[in-house]
Amino acid sequence: MRFARYIRVLVDRVQAHALDFEEARELGAALLDGGVPDLELGALMVALRTRSLSLEELLGLSQALGERVYQVAVDLPRVHPVVIGSYGGAKMQANLLPLLALLLQRFGIPVLIHGTLEGYGRVASAYILRELGIPPSTSLAQARMGLEAGQVVFVPAGVLSPGLAMLLGLRNRMGVRNVAHVLAKLIDPLKSPGFRIVGASQPVQRSLIRDFLRETGAHALLLPGTDGEAFASPQRRPQLEYFHEGEKQLLFDAEIGPARATPSLPQGIDALATARWTRQVLAGEAPLPLPLANQLACCLFGAGYTPDVNQAKAIVAFEVGIGAERQRAPAPPPG
Repeated sequence: MRFARYIRVLVDRVQAHALDFEEARELGAALLDGGVPDLELGALMVALRTRSLSLEELLGLSQALGERVYQVAVDLPRVHPVVIGSYGGAKMQANLLPLLALLLQRFGIPVLIHGTLEGYGRVASAYILRELGIPPSTSLAQARMGLEAGQVVFVPAGVLSPGLAMLLGLRNRMGVRNVAHVLAKLIDPLKSPGFRIVGASQPVQRSLIRDFLRETGAHALLLPGTDGEAFASPQRRPQLEYFHEGEKQLLFDAEIGPARATPSLPQGIDALATARWTRQVLAGEAPLPLPLANQLACCLFGAGYTPDVNQAKAIVAFEVGIGAERQRAPAPPPG
């Protein structure tokens, strides 16, 4: 494989060529299989980071990754498991992704979080989940058992795809994220498709992912990420978009105006403080921020807990509420 040709195409800003689907899939396969020498690998990673991917390139690279992701087989006829990629980590504010997952578990919806074990200077979801008594799954069989029991499970990227973990690990050597962090957000490691929650902070990247979700007919919720994680900012609700079979539905518009005061947030962003506050919210001792309640309603609808998003909003308002007064949610409604 002539990697120099791919490098020339990717760095040529004058002619602005893009790889086609098959070229991108072939390149992705080589990257994930460890078949690229170090010099060319570094050049390709930088080239892919410093330019905007085309839709065909994203589709081809994602296809290559999808062919190299080990899948978890679960049998859950009543709801769709929620799948969330966690590859950011708290830097400016507390990481509330584990809270969202545990709230979904209260409604009997299993959640698979996949991500890195290391935060690279940030507070990774894996750190907070450990404080909450949820260790990483060490095998696909362990993850399957947890999901079928309706639990929150965390699966390290290396368990799902060693090649993906290798590319993600280049962050330590190169000091910056790379295209693997974008691709990782989009994978669904379930044999029976789950409901994906995808966060994308940058508008350009979000527009590209929006096109990707439409093109692939994905079942997903797209929102601007918070510190790179796929949960709604507690200070101001972001736009929440629902995708299913190539169609998009706006469930919540973005709030405008000044950010709301949220005095009840964790006192620090470290894993221990975030886990302590998460337990307080789950126990009804601290209020659940409204944007998180809105996202929770979207997830109940997307997971099939309710057939209608307005019903999901009403259930969240009654069962969880802004003050998280109830400690338990009922079993999913019949039907």
